[in-house]
Parts: sequence; structure tokens; C-alpha cells
Amino acid sequence: MITIEDFRKIELKVAVIKEVIEHPNADKLYIVTVDLGDKTKQLVAGIRLAYQKEELIGKQVIVVDNLEPATLRGVESQGMLLAASDETGLAIISPLREIKPGSIVK
Repeated sequence: MITIEDFRKIELKVAVIKEVIEHPNADKLYIVTVDLGDKTKQLVAGIRLAYQKEELIGKQVIVVDNLEPATLRGVESQGMLLAASDETGLAIISPLREIKPGSIVK
């Protein structure tokens, strides 16, 4: 279990997907550029089998903005895109209505 103080450390924000390219070293990963309003970030996301690149461009998503960067298969990821999965597949977490990029998820 984590405490509420631990949870409050996680910065969840709304971002807009601006660019999606295939990861050169992994067939399940995309390299995704997101706009957080005041900055852009590069994320490596394991959503390639669930989504076509074209359907992701312009989509609003929820990202972990303050995650320590990690190198995934040779490419730096500067955050994490949130998604859920079950036996039917993967679903990106997205706001129900359009909201300003960079908005904080509470």
C-alpha cells in the first residue's frame, strides 16, 4: 500500500498526442511526442498492437509528468501514458471532454 502523501507526489496531467513513430527496436512500442501546454515530452508507450498511429494524433491522454526518465530499448521515455487492459485488449485513459493541455488530474 502507498500513503496519500505518496500518491500526491504523482503529477498526472492532460496531454495531446502530437507525433507517433514506431520504435525501431520493439514491435509493441511507439515513440509518442505529447504536448503538455508549457512543454513537450517524448514517451515510449506499449500501445502499438492496440492502436494505429493515425488514430492517436490529436487525442488527449493522461500522462505521469514527473516520472524519472527511463531508457526503453535504447530510446528515452520522459513520462508514462496511462492505459488499462483486460482480456479484450488495451484502452488509453482519456478525458471525457476536451480540456486544456497541462491540466492537472485530481
